[in-house]
Amino acid sequence: AGWFRRLLRKPKPSSVESSLNSGCSASSSPSSSSVESSGSSPSTTLAGSVCSSLISVSDISASGSARWTKSYDVCICHSEVDLELVEELVSYLEGQPESFRCFLQLRDATPGSAVVTELCDAVQNSHCWVMLITPSFLQDPWCKYQMHQALAEAPMANGRTIPVVKDVDRKDYPRELRSLYYIYMAVKEKSFKQIRDTVVR
Repeated sequence: AGWFRRLLRKPKPSSVESSLNSGCSASSSPSSSSVESSGSSPSTTLAGSVCSSLISVSDISASGSARWTKSYDVCICHSEVDLELVEELVSYLEGQPESFRCFLQLRDATPGSAVVTELCDAVQNSHCWVMLITPSFLQDPWCKYQMHQALAEAPMANGRTIPVVKDVDRKDYPRELRSLYYIYMAVKEKSFKQIRDTVVR
């Protein structure tokens, strides 16, 4: 009943958001390509942004933009083992002209707050959720917990779960995410750009 009440109270999208959605609706179908990874079958990847050119920095940064309804643009879910790579990604996103607001748990969590509370708040207060799927991610129960929180939140939010796969065989890819296109991280710089373009969309 709670989620149904929230659905009824959900505000209508702003004019900026409506225009972005209508501008992209005709051309936002995902395209795919094959990337070979060592020891795994070809995997479907999320191609570069189709309609990112339609969205300007001023649209995203405008005070009336739907962007400002949440505290963060991107919540990064990752294993502590992959922290160095994630810090590079966050530095890249925050250095873009859009100045993306990223939630990085070890940097932005409130000291003394419960881990579960921080994870849930980060998911609820972010527009997009980047899941860095690595062998360490698959073994980390907190990563799986946050993944499930993001998937539970997604139907009620105007957000997007963005799986980014690195060094994981297709057979080990989480079943919960198999209905979503993902970005395969082969070339780091190219993958960072794909993530950025997806967040903009």
